[in-house]
Amino acid sequence: MFLSIFEIFKIGIGPSSSHTMGPMVAAGRFLADLADGTNKVPGAGPVARLDCRLHGSLAFTGKGHATDRAVILGLAGFLPDTLDPARAGEIEARIRQEGRISPPGLGELAFDPDRDIVFDYGPALALNATALVLSAHDAAGNLHLRETYYSIGGGFVKTEAELKAGDSPRAPGPNEGAPFAFANAGEMLAMAARSGLSVAAMKRANEETRMSRAELDRGIDRIWAVMADCIERGLGQGGILPGGLNVRRRAHAIHQQLLAERGRNLQQPHVVNDWLAVTAMAVNEENAAGGRVVTAPTNGAAGVFPAWCATTSTRSSDRAGRACARCS
Repeated sequence: MFLSIFEIFKIGIGPSSSHTMGPMVAAGRFLADLADGTNKVPGAGPVARLDCRLHGSLAFTGKGHATDRAVILGLAGFLPDTLDPARAGEIEARIRQEGRISPPGLGELAFDPDRDIVFDYGPALALNATALVLSAHDAAGNLHLRETYYSIGGGFVKTEAELKAGDSPRAPGPNEGAPFAFANAGEMLAMAARSGLSVAAMKRANEETRMSRAELDRGIDRIWAVMADCIERGLGQGGILPGGLNVRRRAHAIHQQLLAERGRNLQQPHVVNDWLAVTAMAVNEENAAGGRVVTAPTNGAAGVFPAWCATTSTRSSDRAGRACARCS
């Protein structure tokens, strides 16, 4: 197999790759199918209304994971890697107030989230516990298009047909042109022994079958820039996290305490672990707040990798370069 680093490290928003990013991606795929028109129900009129039904854990934990917001924003034409999290609340509020939505190229459609997003607390769908069904109807209420999507983790989404067939929605194919494709870690290590290359060098060779070295480096730089920005935002903010549980942010206060101990004879031998932990915590709190994060490989694990990169760098000015050297 060959999974690109840009599939493992995906730029998106919190708090969950499965429950937030996945549904938003599914909504984007649904809009693309609507625009294509190939699978529309024969005889149905133009699209006039949209609705969504959430099943399994998307229903039971959907409010806490902002799944309904993700669907709203996705049907409005936004994607996890381009949406400005600071605008998400404003966009959601406007759509809820107006009961209308305007996906790109489809005109203004009826969509009242309080009515048209249904949290189905019945049994989960058979294929996966994280499913949503998106539907479009014409002005007479006739079904125009319906598709079932499964959010399978890490922001990846498959339709019901793809999941049954074992297909991947990604393109190009998983091994297409990759000189160091592998089925398991044992094969990867054996290839490294035969080739004399590091794992990072083999991954770079795979990536460069899809893009130039300069494009690859720019993509890695962007990933690190988002990670670094997330760390800074998380360390710089206090207060209560959204979600109604009154969980207080902790990273900011711990960070201030660590800064105060610098240059004094108070530092403990394990202080590097404290820096590592507070940096990871800062990212995780930003994720919980619905901020912009990078999956590593999921939102829930998003803090570990950037914390390691930031903590093992000696100067903030060379963090991006050193992270790219390690991870590419």
